[in-house]
Amino acid sequence: MRKYIVKRLLLSLIILFFVTFIIYALLRSLPSSYIETVAYQKSMQPNSKSYEEWMAQLTAMYGMDKGLLGGFLSWLGKFMVGDFGDSWVWTVPVVEKFNEVIWLSFIMGVISFALELAIAIPLGIIAATKQYSKTDYAISIFALAGISLPTFFFASLLKLLFSVRLGWFDLFGLVSRNYNQLNSTQQLLDKAQHLVLPIVTLVVISVGSLMRYVRTNMLEVLNADYIRTARAKGLNERKVIYHHAFRNTLIPLVTMVGGSLPGLFSGALITETLYKIPGIGFTSYTSMVGGDIPFSMFYLTFMAILTLLGNLISDILYAVVDPRVRIA
Repeated sequence: MRKYIVKRLLLSLIILFFVTFIIYALLRSLPSSYIETVAYQKSMQPNSKSYEEWMAQLTAMYGMDKGLLGGFLSWLGKFMVGDFGDSWVWTVPVVEKFNEVIWLSFIMGVISFALELAIAIPLGIIAATKQYSKTDYAISIFALAGISLPTFFFASLLKLLFSVRLGWFDLFGLVSRNYNQLNSTQQLLDKAQHLVLPIVTLVVISVGSLMRYVRTNMLEVLNADYIRTARAKGLNERKVIYHHAFRNTLIPLVTMVGGSLPGLFSGALITETLYKIPGIGFTSYTSMVGGDIPFSMFYLTFMAILTLLGNLISDILYAVVDPRVRIA
């Protein structure tokens, strides 16, 4: 196992090198450019240098005159020693801005994912054990509705009902107008209240596919020979389903859970934008639109590392939950 992990980590470093190079090349090719925007603004000031002169000066200042490969190697050298630079759009160190917004998205992601598992697994099992019944059809309709609903449409419905009509929640934002007048406990509850609708949106939109996945795998396991043997031996149905069948259903679920690690940190771009939640999804989108290469490179590299680690964790957990799988 130790040799396998070391081998995978070394392979991951090679993959990460090429992934970061592709990301850097794509960011350099974006139609939006922070340097061009700043050069234009400065050239419009009274008695200022021309746009071309400002472009040459700013390009040299930010190391964008070294070409694609030279610029990437310069970025990589600084990245390896922990020099992530300053965000061009947010005008603060990249790590400072990242640390400011990542945890809000992480909390939303963890709560949403926990609720998805708590809802999808039981309903998926019930739908599989009562195949072609009214219960199965009702759960399947709910799952398909969640899969089919666009995020912006469902979020708009929630805001129309619970914010405009009922007035239970604010339309957008993370805090209320009187936030500074509240004590620490009330401030925490105020933020929690503002996260209710975004989390409901994330859960409903995502739970359907996981529910269908659990149902499909459960049906496959229930039709296996060893399940028929367990029933023939006289075991009660509850033990057959939850002790024998469900344990084997966990095997493909482990892969999905391991692969969900990057999603906990990636943020929800559309949801955060619709509800004006200052998380990493909205921040990274703003940075990319503004041509903020330092922040975008750090964020996308961070996501690439999490993806590689998620795949490794999935493979290791696969061997843990399935005794038939062994890593040679």
